[in-house]
Parts: sequence; structure tokens; C-alpha cells
Amino acid sequence: MTSPLRRLVSADGTPIAVVRSGDGPPLVLVHGAAADHTTWRVVGPRLARRFAVHAIDRRGRGASGDGPEYAVEREFEDVAAVANVVAAETREPVTVVGHSFGGRVALGAALRTNAIGRLAVYEGAPAPADHPYQAPDLIARLGALAEAGDRELLLDTFLREVVGMDAGALAASRANPVWPDRVAAAQTVVRELAAETSAAASLAALGQVRVPVLQVLGGASRASFHRATEALAARLADGRAVVIDGARHAAHHTHPDRFVAEVEAFVRGPRHAGR
Repeated sequence: MTSPLRRLVSADGTPIAVVRSGDGPPLVLVHGAAADHTTWRVVGPRLARRFAVHAIDRRGRGASGDGPEYAVEREFEDVAAVANVVAAETREPVTVVGHSFGGRVALGAALRTNAIGRLAVYEGAPAPADHPYQAPDLIARLGALAEAGDRELLLDTFLREVVGMDAGALAASRANPVWPDRVAAAQTVVRELAAETSAAASLAALGQVRVPVLQVLGGASRASFHRATEALAARLADGRAVVIDGARHAAHHTHPDRFVAEVEAFVRGPRHAGR
């Protein structure tokens, strides 16, 4: 999962890089903030044993292009475009797996295409208005760091204040070989934090998804992720949620076997009507 096999064109003409591996039912992977398709480096090969995995680089990072003006709707269109091509080629609806902000993008994409049959979302629910993910001044502070070119401090601040990483987890992240790539994409965090408070990415909007949705939650994650998961679950027409005990915001790294098992069971299992 290291080099894109092709670039698919989104609705606005932006090329979106897609890395394919494995064989089986189609699975599209959508990474979260300040990342790229390599965030799936642990679970991707495991999923590829049973699925045809299509891991994308979201716009503005990796091998994908970017547009002149950002809006979260363009991200929805990007994933919808990939899903449309993959579904047409395989002649079956795709399952989309999204992590964090990538989960919100996946939810938005499901409102724009019939090519998505199921969604598995890891802590990607929009935050309720009374329990936001971010402090009121966070975007301004991160924007100032981006303007100053201090991308590493920007990323560090985001991971501490929004993701909830402690000193040990941050040290492990900095020691990982992909850290420089994360720093390089750090400026995109600011626009995504702004986008998550938009009407298009709200609970009211994304709660309209009607395809089956599996929400995966880390048992040790911040309370804000728990509240958001519950709030979205109350709105979905066909949803269920599972908790991975002991996991935080990155179970696809720390608890890969359980993460993969939940995705596989969801894809291969029956529909679970939420209400």
C-alpha cells in the first residue's frame, strides 16, 4: 500500500489517488485528518486477505490533487466518485470504511451516490453542538501556527487537544516513520476543523444516511467521541455501534485484529435496522 495505481477524477476535476490491494468484495478506505492512505498500513493488508481494498489519499495530501477553494462537500464528492467507479467495475455496491474526519466524509458521500452499500465509521460522527470536539479558539490558534509555518506544533496541538493523545502516545507518533508526512499535511487540519462545524457536516445532515452504518468506538476514547457516537446513532435509520475495549482514537493501529473482525462481520452479516 505504498504507491497509487491510478488517479480517479472527482466532480470538480481534482485527481484522487487510489491504492488497490487484495481481492474480494470492494472496500474503500478513507483516512482521517493530517494523514494519507498509509494510515491503513496495519489493517489494510489484513483486510486485503478477504476484500479488494481501495485506499484513497484525500485531497490536499499524498498523491492526490487539491482544488483552489476548500469545502467539505468536495470531499464528499471525491469519495462518491471513487465509489461510483469501483461499483461500476465490480457491479456491486461498495463498503466504505472511514476513520475520524474520514468517517464524516464517508457519511457525506453516502448521501451523494447509490454506489455505497454500507459504511463502517470509526469515531467519525459529527459532534453535538453542546459537546464539540474543539475549544472555541482552537481554529484561530492553529491557523496562526499554519501562518507561521510551524506545522509540527500545529499537529502536536491538534493531537493533544482534539484526539486526546497523552505524552506517551505523542512520543510514539513522532518516532513513527510516517510522522514527517503527517507534519507535511498538518495545514489541512485547520480547514477540516472549520468544515466540521458546517451545516453539510452536521448531525442533522449526516444523520440522514439510510444505508447500514457500523459505528466503532474506542472504549478508552475521549468522552466527546462517545457522545457524538450516541448522537449519530439516535438519528440513523439503520445503524449499530460496537466498542473496542481499551482502544482510543486509533484502534486500526492498536487493536487491528478486533478492528478487522468487526468490519468483516459487518460486511458479511445481515442488515441491522436501528429503528
